[in-house]
Amino acid sequence: MSVRPHMFQAKVDKAFDVRVTAIGDRLFGVRIDSPDLDWRYRQELMTCTPIQVPGSVTRPIAAYLAELRLTYGAFDFAVTAAGDWYFLECNPNGQWAWQPTETTTAIAHAIADQLEKGPDT
Repeated sequence: MSVRPHMFQAKVDKAFDVRVTAIGDRLFGVRIDSPDLDWRYRQELMTCTPIQVPGSVTRPIAAYLAELRLTYGAFDFAVTAAGDWYFLECNPNGQWAWQPTETTTAIAHAIADQLEKGPDT
């Protein structure tokens, strides 16, 4: 018998997923519609559209970044049909170049702006 660590999470009856890319105090939300529970499974079938991040989510993201002293985070959420956002994870080096062109352009500029400001901002 071998012992391995496991992490379990309740299944959320989601309508869609959201990736929020945070750079400093700037947030870029993308709605991800996929036929799969995990949109990464068959990315050729997913669609991505920009989405506004509600204040009830922006405040916890800011607190998370501040507590962990992060400048960047790729936050994943599952959103229910009722509009409830469930936090899944934060990747401190998550990918973003797969998102819609207007979003990736804005993210690239935000990263450049943050680098210009330096590490103390």
